[in-house]
Amino acid sequence: MPNIKASVIGASGYGGAEAVRLLTTHPQVDIVHVTAETQQGQGMSALYPNLRRFVDQTMIAVDAERIGRDSDVTFVSLPSGKAMHLILPLLEQGAKVIDIAADFRLRDASLYPTWYKFDHVAPEYLGEAVYGLPELHRDAITTTRLLANPGCYPAASLLALIPLMRHGKINTSGIVIDAKSGVSGAGRGGGGGFGYSETNENLRAYSVTGHNHTAEIEQELSGLAGRPVQVVFTPHLVPMTRGILATVYAPLTGPLTDSEALALYDDTYRDAPFVRVLHDALPETKATLGSNYCDVTVKIDTRSQVAIAIAAIDNLGRGAAGQAVQNMNLMFGLEETTGLKFPGVFP
Repeated sequence: MPNIKASVIGASGYGGAEAVRLLTTHPQVDIVHVTAETQQGQGMSALYPNLRRFVDQTMIAVDAERIGRDSDVTFVSLPSGKAMHLILPLLEQGAKVIDIAADFRLRDASLYPTWYKFDHVAPEYLGEAVYGLPELHRDAITTTRLLANPGCYPAASLLALIPLMRHGKINTSGIVIDAKSGVSGAGRGGGGGFGYSETNENLRAYSVTGHNHTAEIEQELSGLAGRPVQVVFTPHLVPMTRGILATVYAPLTGPLTDSEALALYDDTYRDAPFVRVLHDALPETKATLGSNYCDVTVKIDTRSQVAIAIAAIDNLGRGAAGQAVQNMNLMFGLEETTGLKFPGVFP
């Protein structure tokens, strides 16, 4: 088949630039357009010197009709609330769309004012959009033209919990997610106390009781459980550039041993090429740095009858652009691992 023509809207941000990095070495992709509103006219490699001799495009302003007409697929990596204004011309021109932000993750339009502080202007597309976690929705991903890429925290948290929830081993209430992220999750702009001087030699929680990824996590877990699920989710910022470690505490519905729990994870992720179930080690962010892998394990606290599930990902990889490219592969009938099958960077 001819190469896929791909464009990236919002290529100047970390998520968009990571998508460009992965696409430029993808054996079946040609990058057509890269856009940036604040950096338009600048060469991509001038902004991201790691892309020298790989990407020579100049960043242009967003022209959704032109980009949709020229592209087989468009990755939209803009702040939440922006992609929904572009979706109609992109789809009408025939491009498939992968939104790396949150505009199409929630199926209920009424939730957006609560969790994202804006009204959804394209609610008619929410029922069509497929939530892009292959371990939950692989078949639907292969046939959709509109893909809602998971958030970074939900990707790690859901992969930690799916086997236990799917098999009814944990309660639908009392789940606590304690997650820690590197500062690149705040985007290239940073600000808001997420800069180097505020983060270095520091550790702090933020968005306590109100992080917008809570709704996304609850939506997908509720779908698995067949009834409403509520979680307590607290994110933390740690002084590293990339990575997420999610430690999840889930009350058990009955007795369960470590070996029985791990068997559930082995079975659930047997055909998941980017999930590595660890039996004799604990997940750590360094092992997934720069990759699309998720390392996951589970331990059972028999004294308190709580499952402790731990997952590590790269927030820009499996938590954003890597997951988006994996979804593109599925949407175009390619081998799921194409362009992504490489280890993380260590040390």
